[in-house]
Amino acid sequence: MTIIEKIIAAHSSQANVKPGDIVDVFIDARAARDFGGANVVENILNNGLTVHDPSKTFFTFDCNPGGSDQKYAANQHFCRLFARQNDIKIYDIDSGVGTHLAIDKGLAYPGSTFVSTDSHANIMGAIGAFGQGMGDQDIAAAWAKGSVWFKVPDSVKLVFKGNKPANVSAKDFVLNLLSIYGANKLLGYSVELTGQPVEELSLDERITISSMATEMGAIILLFSPNAKVLDELEAETGKRFETVKPDSDANYLFTHEIDISGFVPMVANPGHPHDDTSVLSVKNTKIDSAFLGSCTNGRIEDLRIAANIIKGRKVAPGVVFKIVPTTDAIWRQALEEGLIQVFKDAGALVSNAGCAGCAAGQVGQNGPDEISISTGNRNFAGKQGKGSMYLASPGVVTASAIAGFITTPDDIPATPAIFEKKEAKAREIKPKEIIERPTVVEGRAWVIRRDDIDTDMIFHNRYLTITNIKEMGQYSFDNLKGYEDFAKKAQPGDIVFTTKNFGAGSSRQQAVDCFISLGVSAIVAESFGAIYERNAINAAMPIMTYNPGQLEELGLEQDDKVRLNMLTGEVTNLTKNKVVTINKFYDAQLQIYKNGGLL
Repeated sequence: MTIIEKIIAAHSSQANVKPGDIVDVFIDARAARDFGGANVVENILNNGLTVHDPSKTFFTFDCNPGGSDQKYAANQHFCRLFARQNDIKIYDIDSGVGTHLAIDKGLAYPGSTFVSTDSHANIMGAIGAFGQGMGDQDIAAAWAKGSVWFKVPDSVKLVFKGNKPANVSAKDFVLNLLSIYGANKLLGYSVELTGQPVEELSLDERITISSMATEMGAIILLFSPNAKVLDELEAETGKRFETVKPDSDANYLFTHEIDISGFVPMVANPGHPHDDTSVLSVKNTKIDSAFLGSCTNGRIEDLRIAANIIKGRKVAPGVVFKIVPTTDAIWRQALEEGLIQVFKDAGALVSNAGCAGCAAGQVGQNGPDEISISTGNRNFAGKQGKGSMYLASPGVVTASAIAGFITTPDDIPATPAIFEKKEAKAREIKPKEIIERPTVVEGRAWVIRRDDIDTDMIFHNRYLTITNIKEMGQYSFDNLKGYEDFAKKAQPGDIVFTTKNFGAGSSRQQAVDCFISLGVSAIVAESFGAIYERNAINAAMPIMTYNPGQLEELGLEQDDKVRLNMLTGEVTNLTKNKVVTINKFYDAQLQIYKNGGLL
């Protein structure tokens, strides 16, 4: 049998397995991330299942270590509650990438089986283990039963020969393989890598290569650990493992020989990891940002390479260099070795351990029209931001961050490239339409008798990236208890009546603009937060204040029809035929209102 056949057979009821067999495979370590973990728990609970063996079951929160997204934060907390109830170990937001933790902590080991909601769980091929990324239902089944069904894949063997060029890294190794096999020529295969050049690869280098099996369409890229790698694993875990080797008469679908001496430093062009070309072909391409990290290249060896290149140098003017170690232990080791200081002195941003931009939950994302170079494993459109993303080795990424354009470590200019000043394209500016703004409005009353309604209640900070006023209205009051459906029920012309200190809190303009978006004609309060008052006036949003007791004099109730006179301060409850006079617009407010806003 091949390596994968031996591992699967050893974890099933079968003495022997062959390609095409479908067997239940016992899973030694079963993980769920913060991305997908909540769905795993939902599947467990909704189907009345229990956890088979908590000691083999884990959460790894690596996609959004900061919990900076409300949905991630909610999912993480949901998973924590489930973990407490079921004695499940959590590698929380301070730990790092789950697949790397599994290797470094000995959860996965040579010959073992590991599944996770991470599509790069096949990184376990680096240590000669079976690892698979699976969907939420699969992982729930593994948690509940301890095993999952699996179809034994065909195995192929790649035999490497020749001497690896000195300027070719592990990332270049796998990008060269991608240029040969693309995204589907190894589709569905278990790929064993052998030969003298492979024997010389360190554990970190094997991790880099195995982590991109998914991008090649392979089930797994498998290495059989040698004594050197077993020594490294023992140093990490404190345990001595046995390696799994294929039988001498193992059957392979095909065997290819590859001469590594022809490999060159490579980059993947934006959009596809398998659209590979030599670094020289894109050299001097100006970049806006660089990223070093991900499960592919955030190990200590990668950080040392980067530090050796950037020490005593600076990141190019205007370029942002983001560095994210893979695990907290690696972060601490980098700190002890002085690497963090080197990066900070150079002007790089060093973040806490995790998946970073690859999972859209941490630093590493780029913006529209931004050109970036990254050590990540994927650069699909939109995957790591809305800009263009090249993939390359830690050395090329670091050299490019220093140069300001794509280059190699042996060709970093003494003077970095700077951004050219470009004149903004002239736009046809249409004369602003002068609108006669009414100083008397009528509308349906919303009566919200609550003091200190703050800007997070009005327009929560999770929506602050929205810049189009037309999109803001739908989120008005969605964080104010009892009024979460305000935006759905509001009608153009409505007038909001509330009490003291409306708009307390932040300076966000959106807390005013969301009402403009909905067509609310005015907001009347006993008092407003100071910044909110200015924001509303400057945006030509009519706001008025009343004196204590005047709201009661009006006998105002929800949905009463109201008339508001901004010049006189007269408020009429048309439903109950009651009138009070509140504070009218003052001169500056009226001038800005008639002007359509401060600007």
